Amino acid sequence: MATHPIPIETHDTHSERLITQAEQELAQGDRLQASEKAWGAVAHRMKAIAEQRGWEYISHAQLFDIVERLAEEAGSNEVRHLFAYANGLHRNYYVDATPIRQLEYEIAQVKRLLEMLKRAESRNGA
Repeated sequence: MATHPIPIETHDTHSERLITQAEQELAQGDRLQASEKAWGAVAHRMKAIAEQRGWEYISHAQLFDIVERLAEEAGSNEVRHLFAYANGLHRNYYVDATPIRQLEYEIAQVKRLLEMLKRAESRNGA
């Protein structure tokens, strides 16, 4: 069984820092870094939820399992809908095809997702 190193900072701390950096990068016009930092903020928040609930999260693909579990738990598709923006930002890092105005919108949607995920953590005793 593989052991995982203990992070220096919590996933929640990484998430908060990365979404702030995403907004700063966007303000500076760096579409690639803004995209990837916003994605990273979501990935770290999801990792925090997975750890809290004892769910496995080792690979990128497992994020989709976590999204499904959270959507079922909430009885809503909103987490799926908002996660699609985050995943699109991750793709944009590799293709740089999204204009700044669209990135502004998508990062705003990611911030909505992060707030939703924080509430999910709180409901579970974090």
